[in-house]
Amino acid sequence: MRDSIDAERWTRALLADLDRQVELAPEREIVSIFLGGGTPSLMPPETVAALIERVKRHWPTAVDLEITLEANPNSAEAERFAGFAAAGVNRLSLGVQALDPTALQFLGRRHDRNEALAAIALAREHFRRYSFDLIYARPGQSARAWADELDAALDLAGDHLSLYQLTIEPGTAFGTRAARGEVLVPDEECAATLFELTQQRLAAAGLPGYEISNHARPGHECRHNLVYWRYQDYLGIGPGAHGRITRGAGKLATQQRRAPEAWLEAIEAGTGPIDATEIRCETALEEMLMMGLRLVEGVPRIRIEAMADCDTEALFGPNLQRLVEGGFLSLDNDHLAATDTGRQRLNAVLAALLA
Repeated sequence: MRDSIDAERWTRALLADLDRQVELAPEREIVSIFLGGGTPSLMPPETVAALIERVKRHWPTAVDLEITLEANPNSAEAERFAGFAAAGVNRLSLGVQALDPTALQFLGRRHDRNEALAAIALAREHFRRYSFDLIYARPGQSARAWADELDAALDLAGDHLSLYQLTIEPGTAFGTRAARGEVLVPDEECAATLFELTQQRLAAAGLPGYEISNHARPGHECRHNLVYWRYQDYLGIGPGAHGRITRGAGKLATQQRRAPEAWLEAIEAGTGPIDATEIRCETALEEMLMMGLRLVEGVPRIRIEAMADCDTEALFGPNLQRLVEGGFLSLDNDHLAATDTGRQRLNAVLAALLA
């Protein structure tokens, strides 16, 4: 939210959205609240406090409720950290992306290294739990340079770090550059080397990977993201937000209008900017595997078999056997999981499994 935006109007609309969605998941215990997407740290702390209070009014909440807010590390947003902590936020996630000044420019970030370091220091001061992210496998980045940046990050980190390999998505600035023939990502062998280095360095520091790109001391995993990856239920509040709610063996998928002004006008008109679609069991199973195989723990067999109404091995047949024998998946009595090698190539593994 920019200063020119009517914060009170938006607060009323977000609260109204919460009120409308109670009927989708009544009397469910809330274990996490995640204020993310866009620039939630530009919201006034008073808006955050009002949203937290309204959630607690509508639903029972866990004693150790996790309330995360995403923020950029520029000084304008960092000035609000104390207010967010006072409003009830107890975990901060910072979008640092790089500690190297040249890399920050390449990634198009508006903050510099000094602002990032200052924001991390403020996060440590105001929040018991905080995390920041870095992007690696950047053009020309060597294993030695990445190891040095990891060491610097570990000196600054709390109990959680998010470390993402650079990916090129169509429709983005990087996508346009790649389409022109610019080489922006390393070859597969180099990317694998950097991935393995990341896993080893973080595990040795006591922050093992629990998901493809996320590392934490045991017990300090991001609870809200675990909800996504474990394909549990969540509500999506605000423009562009999506949710998943269990309905029988399938899921109800919700999607809100993306354009902020159109969403706001629909909320105020009472016409409802949210679309809800029933997801069939087959699609729900695919989504559960896409999310759950990102986790080191994998997907419980009991959930696969309940959704598919058959045994896991019978469901996937020779596809599963080939992937297990190839060292990409593991299967025991309790879980289907991707190996380290499989998680590096998860899209291809999923395509082969579901073929």
